[in-house]
Amino acid sequence: MSQLLALSISVAVLGAIWAYLALGPLAPYVFVWGGFITAACFFAAGGDNNALVKTLAGIIYGAIVGWITLLVIDKVPMPSLGTIWPALVVGFFVFFLVIVASIEQLSFVPANIYGFAMVVAYTLSAGKLATVTEVSAANPLVLVILSAIAGVILGYLMAQLAGALKLKAK
Repeated sequence: MSQLLALSISVAVLGAIWAYLALGPLAPYVFVWGGFITAACFFAAGGDNNALVKTLAGIIYGAIVGWITLLVIDKVPMPSLGTIWPALVVGFFVFFLVIVASIEQLSFVPANIYGFAMVVAYTLSAGKLATVTEVSAANPLVLVILSAIAGVILGYLMAQLAGALKLKAK
């Protein structure tokens, strides 16, 4: 079996299982899209053990930076600046997504950016800014981190199953 066919089958089967879990019993705790984004990031980072660490560390780090950005936007309002204020806050904090790339675990910058984007995009598009300080699964930071943990496991399992299918078919 070709690597492409093995990976296609693995992604289809495990992706369906993930969708069932994330849209069903795990729905209050994870985003289906968050798991898929993280799994894709795992493959983009190399699809190996090193990629697992870089993906998880990067997405969690980026999510935390995004969460801090939202806190500043929410708790330090500058209505006189209009949309310039949140743009300046975002510009300031995204600097930290890239400058940390000399740290091995945070060197896959796309993961850092994905984590930031996942928290900020969900929070703002879903109108959840009021939930960023909740100590519960409703907090966007908690949801993104749980989704990232599940997603990196999903990506790892997809890679392992694809490898097993390729070997078995020889």
